[in-house]
Amino acid sequence: MSETFIIAEAGVNHNGDINIAKKMIDVAIMAGADAIKFQTFITEENISINAPKADYQIENTGNVVSQFEMVKKLEFSFADFELINTYCNKKGIVFISTPFDFKSIDFLNKIGMQTFKIPSGEITNLPYLKKIGKLNKSVILSTGMANIEEVSAALKILIDAGTPKKNITVLHANTEYPTPFEDVNLLAMQTIGRTFDVKVGYSDHTNGIEVPIAAVALGACVIEKHFTLDRNMEGPDHKASLEPPELKAMVSAIRNIEKAMSGNGNKEPSNSEKKNIPIARKSIVAKTNIKKGEIFSENNLTVKRPGTGISPMLWHNVIGQKAQTDFQPDDLISL
Repeated sequence: MSETFIIAEAGVNHNGDINIAKKMIDVAIMAGADAIKFQTFITEENISINAPKADYQIENTGNVVSQFEMVKKLEFSFADFELINTYCNKKGIVFISTPFDFKSIDFLNKIGMQTFKIPSGEITNLPYLKKIGKLNKSVILSTGMANIEEVSAALKILIDAGTPKKNITVLHANTEYPTPFEDVNLLAMQTIGRTFDVKVGYSDHTNGIEVPIAAVALGACVIEKHFTLDRNMEGPDHKASLEPPELKAMVSAIRNIEKAMSGNGNKEPSNSEKKNIPIARKSIVAKTNIKKGEIFSENNLTVKRPGTGISPMLWHNVIGQKAQTDFQPDDLISL
């Protein structure tokens, strides 16, 4: 099994503070993530003044300020992202940022970003998809809120624009923060893979780390998970994010699952357990004192550890034969 590409999703949990962003990069590295992902946008290019907030945004930030005002406070400039990209390169972690508008796409392409993450909200944005498709970069496509027909249409736009299907990974996702476990529908990830013959992964918004770990066991090659320095921080996404120790635990668990899934699939003793075969299995032994010439029977034979003698699977071959020597109780039977 190939190693899962784990994206620590910083999103806008930096709260517009470049120093917090750098601390998050350090946390992602310490946790063992392969990449850290931010969100690049120009608020005026994305959100109208009257756009309503999602329920989870109202719950986490109140309804005094609009969605536009809330998001504007979380906006980093392109200059900020140049610093963040440089910091990631220096620290040795992959920098990814989701662009939400054409200017942001052009900027991220200009600074050399190699993987473009398309968020769930843009899966029905034809001009946006076409622009990213023309870049011929690696693409990760999130599919929250989408049905299978919408996934198909988005893939066709990306491929027709010039991105080979082999360069696209499709993430199953649910765009509710946090996602109720009963709404995860994790098997849909496999349906996407079978239907379109594409690499698949999972972008998780549930509480905890169980579901992304399960996704890896089901074949996810990319995992994305929101994290924060502190869930009590002010902002729309902190409450549904992992804190640093949880992020590290998730990465560690995924790496363990990869090891557990790395076998050849044949049912056979592993190298580590072969030494336990004679210890844990049993042999046919004498139940009572048995004299030479006596007939072996269910009355004078039994089965006990260790497994270094005649296997109990040969029980019926032994019953009825004559003892070739004397045996005391618990002696291994020989023929």
